[in-house]
Amino acid sequence: MSKIINPIVPGWYADPEARTYGGRYYIYVTRSFTEYRRQMNLDCFSSDDLEHWVKHEGIIQMEDFPHIYQAVWAPTEIEHRGRHYLVFASNDIHSDEEPGGLEIAVSDRPEGPFRSYLGRPLVERFVHGAQPIDAHLFRDEDGSVYLYYGGWSHCNVAKMNEEMTGFIPFEDGEIFREITPPSYVEGPCMLKKEGKYFFMWSSGNWGDGSYRVSYAVSDSPVDGFSEPHVILSRQEGLAEGPGHHGYLYLPESEEFLIVYHRRNIGDPEPGNRMLCIDRMNVREDSIDEIQMTREWMFQPENR
Repeated sequence: MSKIINPIVPGWYADPEARTYGGRYYIYVTRSFTEYRRQMNLDCFSSDDLEHWVKHEGIIQMEDFPHIYQAVWAPTEIEHRGRHYLVFASNDIHSDEEPGGLEIAVSDRPEGPFRSYLGRPLVERFVHGAQPIDAHLFRDEDGSVYLYYGGWSHCNVAKMNEEMTGFIPFEDGEIFREITPPSYVEGPCMLKKEGKYFFMWSSGNWGDGSYRVSYAVSDSPVDGFSEPHVILSRQEGLAEGPGHHGYLYLPESEEFLIVYHRRNIGDPEPGNRMLCIDRMNVREDSIDEIQMTREWMFQPENR
């Protein structure tokens, strides 16, 4: 048995994306500073039991990205054709004229180092009003890889090509399709279970206790979503501002774990966000309200 103690690592980290490779868990994170110019790389944590974590510091070869000067944020990662691709936001751009947006890097190992893949951003302009931040890569059962992203209360989805160099148009010719649900602010995340697509996102203000997670359900990864429901929010006496999450799926027990950041109640410093893991009960067409914890017991897969 392993004891999961939240936060799972010391220090301030945010915007986690979680993956499993070769029986080992990986969590990719933003270095959580209020001052954006201090956010000049990403870190990764790995573990084989969810209790003891190894820190992989500075996983991006930043010399490959000379145009980046601040706000290296919100990683997402996926293995494709034997290589590992990392998409992350840069520079907190506010117009198409500024350098940056969503960058893509590649490595032969899940912990990096990640080198520039295109020599330019993957998405470097505003489409449908979405700031190019907060990417999430999702692979469907047919092998299709979708990119969800967007800040400023707009969310887009696009379908990656096989080379991971760009996008395949949808049937109607669109490259980027807006799928913004009610209350969406940022932090999209897609999960699929038994043919149902559970689209999740963060609402509220990232820098205070109003941050929270909602979800909607569909039979499609790109449209037809149900009315939203809040599943993760302030929990009196424990924590506030939970959000911008990823998840782990444990096939041996057929359960999901949510990997997210949260804040101490009443902490006025926006950057003070902590990395946590809790259980997430995904039913046939709904997700139960998530209970945050300080600690809980976990039975890792026999290896």
